[in-house]
Amino acid sequence: MKTVKEFAALTGVSIRTLHYYDEIGLLRPASVTDSGYRLYGQQELERLQQILFLRELRFSLKEIAQILDDPTFDKRQALHQHRQLLLLQRQRLDELIRLADNTLKGGSQMNFDLLKHDPARVMQEEYANEVRQRWGNTEAYAESQRKTAGYQKSDWQNLLSGMESIFDRFADLAREGADPASTEAQELVENWRDYISENMYTCTPEILHGLGQMYVCDERFTKNLDSHGEGCAQFMSRAIDIYCK
Repeated sequence: MKTVKEFAALTGVSIRTLHYYDEIGLLRPASVTDSGYRLYGQQELERLQQILFLRELRFSLKEIAQILDDPTFDKRQALHQHRQLLLLQRQRLDELIRLADNTLKGGSQMNFDLLKHDPARVMQEEYANEVRQRWGNTEAYAESQRKTAGYQKSDWQNLLSGMESIFDRFADLAREGADPASTEAQELVENWRDYISENMYTCTPEILHGLGQMYVCDERFTKNLDSHGEGCAQFMSRAIDIYCK
């Protein structure tokens, strides 16, 4: 058994996040001592692994809880799918490294197919779609559907315009060399969180933190945000990380 501090150090998940997972019933400790210390074991470690995997697929915490608590959920199958994803990712990285080595040696042959196609991402999206088809009736998933179901073209244009305005303000701060921990930056993060909650879905701190990571881990989001100004994605991600701690 490990204390919450030891468990956080082992998994890389912050203590605050573990406390929040406990509060919402997503990941309960195995036991709590008389002194109030949370203790975690092997089962909790396995559940956290599944939580993190599903977070990579961009599911909300409410959706993840619904999935993991479903008695038909097959942990072994999910782990097998996760392993397949990792193998595909490793294969693509090896190929990209070989391409870079060839270019450094003066090679002129370019493999554009390798740069355009990512088998791991295709498989990830397929698995995400599969899970959504099965658990798409969860409360969190349904909320986003309800809020946007009646949107007309003008509504989507207004929504996009508001988003672009917030991104422009983040880009301005990045360009000015502002501190992501500054009051202005943190207030802007809160504005962004409120904007998401009002127009799309309830943006919990955990969801917001996941978005912040995605802004720098997913090249599509990074490219879009940096179109507002170089370094916008990195600045937003850092400011959000500070906000959520």
